[in-house]
Amino acid sequence: MRETRDRREAGEIFGPRMTLFADVLSVGVLTAVVGLALVTVPAALSTACAVLRGAGRDEPVTAGRYLALLRKRARAGDLAAGAAAVGGVLLLGADLALARAGLPGAPLFAVVAGAIGACAVVVGLRACGRPESLTDWPAAVRGAAGDAVRDAGGSALVLLALAAAAVCAWMLPPLAFLAPGPLALALTATYVRHSGGGVETGVRTIRARDHVPHPAPQENP
Repeated sequence: MRETRDRREAGEIFGPRMTLFADVLSVGVLTAVVGLALVTVPAALSTACAVLRGAGRDEPVTAGRYLALLRKRARAGDLAAGAAAVGGVLLLGADLALARAGLPGAPLFAVVAGAIGACAVVVGLRACGRPESLTDWPAAVRGAAGDAVRDAGGSALVLLALAAAAVCAWMLPPLAFLAPGPLALALTATYVRHSGGGVETGVRTIRARDHVPHPAPQENP
């Protein structure tokens, strides 16, 4: 059951959905800037997802809140997660480069390496969308691995969102600083949809279990 909030407040020029879209783009720019160090990409993307999840609780989607959450994450675990992600990408690139070198069995090896890399990317991205990533990366990865198996459709959507962000950045490089925002929104929506926690798309969603209709009283004969 959804309670729509399409009416504009007094003095508001744009509707709430357009406001959320602008907030997503601003969060995307912050995520891209923070992720320039590469090892900070997981923490930056995880923080963006946390900020967008807060929209369902009427928390502000602002640069101030993003930076406030990011400052609380200055810990070794985030840097270790970033180093693992960078190392995995470099390893996959090296494997694919060896496959293109014409080694025996290269086509099959490339397919297997690509499949393993795609699975690792899905698990890593879905881990960024989980709340546990704010404090415990191993728990987030374990939960994301389970989600990837149980929710194949969501995993496919994650790959499509990543592909769309990559294509936009390739076609128009300046969009690379905006692409992390829609990607974080896709990861957040995938997690929320799978966990049944409500949807955060500019329309406030009311959980079904919070509004379970009571059975009508039966009249006594």
